[in-house]
Amino acid sequence: DDVNFADQLIAAIKRRKTPLVVGLDPKLEQLPSPIRDIVVNGSSNFYQHAAKAFLDFSKEVIDVVATRVSAVKPQMAFFEALGPHGMVALHQVIQHAQARQLLVILDGKRNDVGSTAEAYAAAYLGRDGKSPWGADALTVNPWMGRDSLEPFVTAATKHGGGLFVLVKTSNPGSEDYQALKTDTRPVYELVAADVEALAIRTAGSSSYGSVGAVVGATYPAQLAELRQKMPHTLFLIPGFGAQGGKASDVASAFDSRGLGSIVNSSRAIIFAYASIKYKHLPAMDWQRAVESATIESIEQLRSDTPAGKL
Repeated sequence: DDVNFADQLIAAIKRRKTPLVVGLDPKLEQLPSPIRDIVVNGSSNFYQHAAKAFLDFSKEVIDVVATRVSAVKPQMAFFEALGPHGMVALHQVIQHAQARQLLVILDGKRNDVGSTAEAYAAAYLGRDGKSPWGADALTVNPWMGRDSLEPFVTAATKHGGGLFVLVKTSNPGSEDYQALKTDTRPVYELVAADVEALAIRTAGSSSYGSVGAVVGATYPAQLAELRQKMPHTLFLIPGFGAQGGKASDVASAFDSRGLGSIVNSSRAIIFAYASIKYKHLPAMDWQRAVESATIESIEQLRSDTPAGKL
């Protein structure tokens, strides 16, 4: 078996001294003009050119953040929207990030049952030729129940990969189902208990397991409560930055050493050049805005959470 994913991630967090993860969510209309201008709407090779723009943009972002963060999180939907050209670009993005010593968390929220779940797990989990996509970790939807998670746990354990299971997401609509009360507790707490058990089962030399949880920054009280109930579970926390979550909102997600969570920021970093704060930079210099926003996010997490102890 390969090196436990939780151990890999914790080592990378300690090396970089930050829990920050940068999300790669390329949207054509938001790309900096020097990159966006190669794409002509309505042209016969639109998808090919758009995929090249996504690849160029993502590689530039990776090159800026590679020495500062432990992982990147490509959102698969944006690449899928460009068809086969987009998927080839996504694969090249994964390879480029890993060549720059970054862990890659594919955000696809996949799942199904039986052999279909096994196929998803075989497709995505395991770098260095152990899977065709070669990701280090994958986000997974638990809605179909415990048996649907098992093929992913098996593949992750075998190939040194990781999972992040949706427990309490950052969107307002998460309250519709996830917060519904059963006889005893909300649905998300039932999922949390199962994920914690899987984390214990997949723990490496650290106290954390390779099965983690997605818990949003936009519900700080629930985040704090889940950290108490899930002491062996690594949290992937979306909602920091553009979605409104602040560093102080995620402080309770860390243990006393500043470990236990990774905090994702996508738009606030990758499209920082478009914000008022960085308007003074020319469009050609958008990478400097990415770097400045990354440093600023790292400093916020350092000053307002236990991650300052890293």
